[in-house]
Amino acid sequence: KVTHDKSNLFSHYWRILYPDDPLGEGIAQYAFHPIRQWRFDWAMPDEKVAVEVEGGVWIQGGHTRGAGYSSDLEKYNAAAALGWIVFRFTPQMLEDDPPTCVNQVHQTITAIALDKYDRD
Repeated sequence: KVTHDKSNLFSHYWRILYPDDPLGEGIAQYAFHPIRQWRFDWAMPDEKVAVEVEGGVWIQGGHTRGAGYSSDLEKYNAAAALGWIVFRFTPQMLEDDPPTCVNQVHQTITAIALDKYDRD
């Protein structure tokens, strides 16, 4: 079992599965909003793809109850309005099957990057 902080968990597996990827390593704790101080756990800003690792789902943590959940929804809706694709995983999902989670994000980023390349 990996003991990394949940917000660094995706970055950890990305570096393992794609150590020399031409798309890069992504940016941990990326501030995406022009006014609010919201951050994504991990992001590829050029492609506007982000990852959030949702902790506390099995223990009724702050992000799965009332105000915390509403605040997260506000953040995700603002991200969508700015054109972001946000993948959400639990730490358990990443620990149980890192390749599936990371590959899903990688395929999306690759498709976006190739589409941009084709348009240029």
